[in-house]
Amino acid sequence: MHVAEGLDDASLARLVDRFYARVREDDLIGPLFNRAIADWSAHLDKLAAFWSSVMLTSGRYKGQPLPAHLRHQAEITPEMFGRWLALWEDCAVDSLPPAAAAAVIAKAHRIAASLQMALFELLPPVPPRPAGVGASR
Repeated sequence: MHVAEGLDDASLARLVDRFYARVREDDLIGPLFNRAIADWSAHLDKLAAFWSSVMLTSGRYKGQPLPAHLRHQAEITPEMFGRWLALWEDCAVDSLPPAAAAAVIAKAHRIAASLQMALFELLPPVPPRPAGVGASR
């Protein structure tokens, strides 16, 4: 696999940090992310490892993205994916050289399409939980 010039662990970590700072402030997707993520520092480290694995084939990420998203299936809408992608594209273009930005944008679109297919087409919808049900104590 050819790695785009300007794409390394440090540039991906900066992109992830910049992107999720914008996500957290976004009116559409921020509330869901802020409810779902208890420890942003650990989450940002995990996401930097994810992007390192998918873009640099580093093998640093050891998680499973689909189950993490399925926990929030009842709250996620297709519009949220559109916003996520738009913010990602803006941050990638602002943070990376053109070829590197194009590479991470293309990968993000493939990841989003895969998650949307799983959440909205392949798996049955999950009804929303009543308030307070399943909340950790």
